[in-house]
Amino acid sequence: MTQHTTRLPSATRRRTALVAGAAALAAADLALKSWAQGALVDGPIGPEAAQLRLAFNPGVAFSLGETLPSWVVVAFTSLITVAVAVAVWRTAPRSRATATALAVMLAGAAANVIDRADDGVVTDYLHTGWWPTFNLADAFIVCGGLAMVALSWRRTSPEPGDTPTTA
Repeated sequence: MTQHTTRLPSATRRRTALVAGAAALAAADLALKSWAQGALVDGPIGPEAAQLRLAFNPGVAFSLGETLPSWVVVAFTSLITVAVAVAVWRTAPRSRATATALAVMLAGAAANVIDRADDGVVTDYLHTGWWPTFNLADAFIVCGGLAMVALSWRRTSPEPGDTPTTA
């Protein structure tokens, strides 16, 4: 009996890897949020300079939009997350660095939307003495975005398979 193995097209493999990576990172953040909600109820852990502290954010970055109805914030952040997911899916970048940056951003956005969906707030647990309390998903979004900016500076020619855009 001859066994045939079909190889997924490279774009499909890249998309699958991106989604799987984003899902794994989002799951890690959601697990930490769940842990924080149980372990940090009685108060912060650690020194003020780098502390685990339970907080809930009804807004987005730096509590922007915290006075808006929660459904507005959920809808807005969900739309942005879907837009990022569509961009990731459509581009399926060949560059591992670009793919990683996009997967990390998607993971953070998705984890925060999932966390916010139930009660309209995002669970934060990382605190420094000089910065607002945040979570791993927030760090994913920021680091992924910074990586994309850095990658755009170093990229001088299109990736193989990219199609040029015209104005």
